[in-house]
Amino acid sequence: MNKPIIGITMGDASGVGPEIIVKSLAHTDILERCHPIVIGDLKMLERAAGLLQADFKTVKIDSDFNFNKLEDNKVYCYDLDLIPEDLAFGEVSATAGDGAFQYLKTAIELANSEKIDAICTAPLNKEALHKGGHNYPGHTEILAELTDTEDFSMMLSSPKLKVIHVTTHMGLIDAINSIEPERVLKVINLANDTLKKAGIQNPKIGVCGINPHAGENGLFGYGEEEEKVIPAVDKALGAGVDVEGPLPADTLFFRAQRGDFDIVVAMYHDQGHGPIKVLGLEAGVNITVGLPIIRTSVDHGTAFDIAGKGIVDERSMLEALNQAIELAPKK
Repeated sequence: MNKPIIGITMGDASGVGPEIIVKSLAHTDILERCHPIVIGDLKMLERAAGLLQADFKTVKIDSDFNFNKLEDNKVYCYDLDLIPEDLAFGEVSATAGDGAFQYLKTAIELANSEKIDAICTAPLNKEALHKGGHNYPGHTEILAELTDTEDFSMMLSSPKLKVIHVTTHMGLIDAINSIEPERVLKVINLANDTLKKAGIQNPKIGVCGINPHAGENGLFGYGEEEEKVIPAVDKALGAGVDVEGPLPADTLFFRAQRGDFDIVVAMYHDQGHGPIKVLGLEAGVNITVGLPIIRTSVDHGTAFDIAGKGIVDERSMLEALNQAIELAPKK
């Protein structure tokens, strides 16, 4: 079986992206299991290797490269050459924000043309992205637009817990207003289909309520569970999906991590992100489901406060690479 080709986007070059890439690709088992192609700026990788005192060698490639000529145990860099050498660490930069967008756009083009088998993304900075002229909430929305995908969701995966989101990057009031039964049903089905493809024959899905205690029969809120969640759960049950809810979020996540459920459907960003991150930032992986291409990501930000210090923990990137390798189409 041929090894999958994993495109690794550098993210915001002012952050820890280059460092976690260098640290992760120093793990020889990754090179034994895939062909990694870093999509970014070669000089930023070399700068990161220098501050880490790492013996990190890459092969520079461009659009003329023959992807059938990849060699084992080598790291390739699809060098876009967008970032100045003196880019400051840990600062919001329009140049770095635009660079992060261009790296991802290039990776999507390579995936669409079947030159790479999966995308693994280092973090970008949303403020820098906007300053760079790209008004998206984050990676997920860029991927959806550039692949013409309407039904998608963010899934966070860790060894003990998987969470998929009905809404993500919006304010809490807007998130609650935007929740509709059709969207909840789509996310339940995305969760079910994704886990079945991963080998779980009959996934057990727990669905969060919106209000404390899932509304407690109208005691809390204004009937959001009855209006927005229950119709979706009932339809999914009718279609044979093993789903339960709406359930109180304060106990559902505990039950899921002990094994009662294979995945939790969270209603909004912090409802789902909080439990995953309590279990450990180094263990979490962000997977965009519903796309025509595989995309995984670290579950942390650009960490501007420690960028350039060589102390970032690469374990989330390692796990994201492992997930990309596992999920990539088999040849």
